[in-house]
Formats: sequence, structure tokens, C-alpha cells
Amino acid sequence: MNRIAVILIASVILASCGNNPASQDTEQTGWLVTPSLQAVTVTDDFWKPIIDRNRTITIPYIFEKCEETGRIDNFAIAGGLKKGKHTGERYNDSDVFKIIEGACYSLLEAPDPELRAYADSLVTLVAEAQEDDGYLYTTRTIDPLNMAPGAGRERWIDERVSHELYNVGHMYEAAVAHYMATGSDRFLNVAIRNAELVATEFGWGLREIAPGHQEIELGLIKLHELTGNTRWLELARFFIDVRGRQEEYLRHPKGSRFEVYNDSVYLQMHLPVLDQKEAVGHAVRGAYMYTAMADLSRVTGDDRYLEASERIWKDVLAGKIYITGGIGSKEHGEAFGEPFELPNMDAYTETCASVANVFWNHRLYSATGEARYLDVLERTLYNGLISGIGLDGCSFFYTNPLESDGRFERAGWFQCSCCPGNVARFLPAMKQYIWSETATGVNLNLFIGSEARLKTPAGEAEIGLETSYPRSGDIKLTILPENNSGRFTLGIRIPSWTGDAPMEGGLYSYLTPATGKVVVRINGKRIKTPVIKGFALLDREWKMGDVVQVSLPVEPRFIVARDEVEANRGRVALGTGPIVWCLEEADNGPIREVIVDPSVKPEYVFEQVQPRDLATLTFPVTGTDGPVREAKAVPYYSWANRGKGEMIVWMKTKQ
Repeated sequence: MNRIAVILIASVILASCGNNPASQDTEQTGWLVTPSLQAVTVTDDFWKPIIDRNRTITIPYIFEKCEETGRIDNFAIAGGLKKGKHTGERYNDSDVFKIIEGACYSLLEAPDPELRAYADSLVTLVAEAQEDDGYLYTTRTIDPLNMAPGAGRERWIDERVSHELYNVGHMYEAAVAHYMATGSDRFLNVAIRNAELVATEFGWGLREIAPGHQEIELGLIKLHELTGNTRWLELARFFIDVRGRQEEYLRHPKGSRFEVYNDSVYLQMHLPVLDQKEAVGHAVRGAYMYTAMADLSRVTGDDRYLEASERIWKDVLAGKIYITGGIGSKEHGEAFGEPFELPNMDAYTETCASVANVFWNHRLYSATGEARYLDVLERTLYNGLISGIGLDGCSFFYTNPLESDGRFERAGWFQCSCCPGNVARFLPAMKQYIWSETATGVNLNLFIGSEARLKTPAGEAEIGLETSYPRSGDIKLTILPENNSGRFTLGIRIPSWTGDAPMEGGLYSYLTPATGKVVVRINGKRIKTPVIKGFALLDREWKMGDVVQVSLPVEPRFIVARDEVEANRGRVALGTGPIVWCLEEADNGPIREVIVDPSVKPEYVFEQVQPRDLATLTFPVTGTDGPVREAKAVPYYSWANRGKGEMIVWMKTKQ
């Protein structure tokens, strides 16, 4: 491959880092453009400490755990650099790839020679572990007669459970991130050699079978966008199109640990993807696939995949999503449940599923420009996603229930540790979601303090964003257009939570009416502006130093679910802006049976709550014995950082 050609292509599609679509010409594609990671710097009081903690604590910690558990040694042993046996699960290779990806995104945020050297050393191990024909699956390479449980007896056999293609999909994403961060094509060449092998094994007239765990589709599309090689795009399309078209499925003996894989619905193989209308099966796999379907429409121009993805999204919003943005309610199969099957204590809501839900909603927004997808993205981001990592940066949740009887606690690691690495690779790239570039200007998607350099029809503009969101709804934008002035449209998202419902779909609504109003000012003067697709559109000739101030009514409001959600009948949840609140035993004693009067507005307080400052809400509740007492609520994302104890999101409103 011509290195200069790759560099030229990479300079155009740098936004492909961080699981976002590559930057495209909106007039040609109709898709909104995601700015490159270098175009945005996060300064936010809420998010910057989280991103910094991820770089300084979480990523080194996960590297350390990958060393301790043999995940890294597996590559050294496979490459003949060390003697030993394979340890761990068949999918453990992917954990190493994900944390390399996260480290590379962090290098784009903050150069670190030591971190760069360590990441490069891992790339060396991965390269050594690759077999001569490009194959890379450490458990088979080390000892094909004694592999990790679930690995097929031959290459690709039992692929639905072996995770071979899932693993290398994460490798492709990591290799693209490594190239973007370092300029070295060494890891990229490893990924391409493997993709070339996969392309000779799978396809129409070859192995007409899809992977059991979707992920390679996303990695292949990234490889296509970086290299311009349509072979990877066609392979990704094959893996999507072949679903639901196989006449036979691999079977496992009844009662075996893999019996669940017999179910084609669980694998999203029950129908061709273009005919699917409901979110079914394993939630992470499904959301990765729905994301890849939208990606496929973007890069091919075939809108049928996008339309199918949107249909499935509507099914989720109608009855399969938690108020926290979590998806996948069932423990069995880590799967979507039936409509309105949303238990609280037994909620599975895997952290990885929240990461995938953010990816999915961002793709749908980028395709349509509709803010309703950002409403779901934001809610998931502030609740179901960051709840997966503790405030110390090195304790985690795999599942994220909405109620606890005291048995749940964060863990330092898991045997299946897909979630820690997924959050770690996500956080340094999350700033890509703040802004979008449109055909007429720019859209402000998320209210995160930052500095951005964005492309507009009038040239580049620097925009500074100051806010204490989500604690406050006050946002200040300072506009610095190129050449001191320029006409373009600034779109500002007006969140659904400022209205009658936290998000679209009718599953949840506010019991407490809003008292505040959305106010927009330009240079101190209040203005009225049209709201289209959920964005207030400010179209004007911008001058150097123009200031836009937005006030969003962040206030405590009680939320109810549709009556069909049996778990939440006679109960309310509490929200401020996108934040969901919960009661913890650490503040209140036993709290699962307390009764709240939703006509009493909670008081918003900011106080010191270790291990970091948190806002709290206080309001009166009654216990089973009747006395009224003051309860204190904390943000859901912060729960379980003070040991075991009861927790509840949906509180009773009557005996």
C-alpha cells in the first residue's frame, strides 16, 4: 500500500477516529459532518476530569489487568516470544485491541511518550502473533488442540461463538486509531493482512455465514474509509446482507453452555436485515449491527439500511429502553426483552450496550439531522454509560440495574471484561459528539464546555462554549469567525427534556410540568428563532466576538412510565435535564420502600460528596412506619461508590 496515499486519505477522514463516520461533503451525501478529534478541545468542568481520569488512571489500570490476566502474554506466546499456554476466554484478544484504541485516542488528546512507547510495544506483540497468511487468534495459534472453551475445532468453524471475527473487528478499529495517532502503518498493515485473509474465506460463493457477534462490520467500514479500498466495504456489506439468508444454523447439544446460540432471533439472523423491524436478541450485538447498517447507507448511498435501522430504533423507543438510556433488559442472553419488559433490580443493561447505543444514535442523527436521536444519546451518555465506571476510575459495572437490595457492588475486573475497555476507548473520543458541521453552518449537539474550530460556508469559525451543565442550563457561546465576519447558521439543540417528555416514543413523560422556559440571547438581546428538527436556528452575519447565551430550564421533575411497564406502576423517577437521580442507603438508610409525594418539588443542593463534588436533591419521603423524613438523591451515574447498600430509581408514590 502506498503510504503517501494513505496519509492523504487519512487527512480527509480523520473524523473516523472514535467510532464516528468519516468527514464527508454534506452537499454530496446529505449526512452531517463530524469534526475531527483535533478540532475540539474539552474544557468542561464535568467531562474534562472524567477524560483526564480515564487517561491517567483507567487506561494504565486496564493495561495492568491485561498483563496480570495473561491477555497480553497470549500474544507473546502465540508469537513465539514466550513459552506457555493460552489463558482466559476466546474473546480476550479483543480487550487488548480496545485498550490500545483507547490509548491512541488519548494520545491525540494529550501526547505522552511513555504511553506511545507502551502501545507500540503491544503492536509489536500483535504483529508477532499473526500467522504467515494473516490469521490472528491467539488461542488457536498457541495450541489448536487445547483451545479456550467455545473456540471452533477449525478456523471459522462455530464462528458464531468463537468470536474470531469479533476480535479482529476490534483490531481493525484499533489499527485505524493507532495510525491516526502515530502516523505509523505497522498495525494498519497487520489489520489489512488479516482482512485480506477474511475476504478470501467469506463472501458470496465462499463461506456464506455471518459472525455471531457483530463488530467486524464497523471495523471493515473504517478500513475502507481510511484506505479507500472498496473490498472492505463490500465485505462489510456481505456480513450484513447474509444475515437471515442461511438455511442451516450451527447447533450445539441441548443443555450445553452454548444452547442459547441455537436461536436465530438471539443472533439477529431470523430475517434479512432489511426486513427486520424489532430490536431482538443480544443487545450489544444488535446495536453494533444497527450502527453498521446506518454506516453502510452513508458510504454506499443505499438508504434501505438506514430505513431499517430507524424502524428498529422506533421499536426500542416505544418500549425497550430504560429512563437511563440503558438497553437490553434480560440477563438470559444479555438481550432485548418484550415490549415494556423493563424490570429494575433485574435490569441487565450492559455497559457495552450503552456505548453501542451512543454509536447508533449518533449515526442516525448524522443521517437525518434530527435532534431526537441526540436526546437519547445524551441521556445514555450521562446515565447508562458513565455509570459503568466508578468515580475512582478503576472499578466497574458490567450490568447497570435501576434498583439494588444491597448485593450489587463495583468490581475491579471481570472474567469477561469487555465493558471496562469499551468505556476506556469511548471517553477520549466522546468530544466528537459535541458539534456537527452542516451544509449551512454548524450544529451544537451537546452542552459540553469546549473550544472548537469548525468549517462553515463562510470559512472556519472558532467557537468557545462555557457552561456548568448539567448542573445548570446556562450556556455561553463566543463566536470568532474567520476574517472577522461571516454568514452561516448556528443550530442549537433544544432538548426534549425541556418539554413534556424526556425522550421520544411515549414510553416516559413528565408528571411535573416545566416552570422555566428556553431563552436565547444574542449579544444580550433576547430573540425568537425557528426550531426545526429540534434545533433553534440562528442564521445571521456573525461578527468577531458575538456572544450567544442560552438558558435551558434544568429543574427537578418527576417522571412516570407508561402503565404497561409493570415494574414502574405507582412509581416515579426523578430527573434534572438529562440526569436521572437515585436514592442510596448510604445517605438515607433503607430506601426501597419509601413513599414520595411528587407534588412536592425537590430542593437542588450542591455539596461535597466523596470522592468528588456532586449535586444532590432533597425532598420529603415517608417510610413504611409513616414518619416523614428528608431524603437525599444523588445522580444515578455516581451510585455504588460508597460500598454496598440499597438503591432505587423508581420510587413508590403510595402504599
